[in-house]
Amino acid sequence: MASCGGSSDKPQNTSSAKPKSMIKDEPKADPKGIGEVKNVTLTDPLEESMIASGKAIYEMKCAACHKLTDQRVVGPGWAGVTNKRRPEWVMNMITNVDVMLEEDPVAQKLLEECLTRMPNQAVSIGDARSILEFMRKNDVDQVGKKDEAAK
Repeated sequence: MASCGGSSDKPQNTSSAKPKSMIKDEPKADPKGIGEVKNVTLTDPLEESMIASGKAIYEMKCAACHKLTDQRVVGPGWAGVTNKRRPEWVMNMITNVDVMLEEDPVAQKLLEECLTRMPNQAVSIGDARSILEFMRKNDVDQVGKKDEAAK
């Protein structure tokens, strides 16, 4: 009588070698993301006028989906973001969200977790820099440190 798992006198393949993928290895994610922003000069101390501008933009365009804590609502919470992501990545996510969600592996993973695409808010590079400064201030307030990912 034959069965699917039948026994055989032949030794089982015990090789620990992994099979080669049928597709090319995916390129590593660029820690700066994909977009126009290639380098960001961070201020120290924080720039108060940018923080105020960033806060106003956050309240108008971001607060409905993002909390300042680590709590996820529609999108992920912002606490600690500058310690996890480079400033260029943050600004590219804000200004180039459609391409980031299509091509950046980190952004794609966040989309899988949150299940809702971040809408393109047509944020300028200057406004994105103000939002980033507000995020840096928020990280100091929420977790006691900022810019760990930029080091």
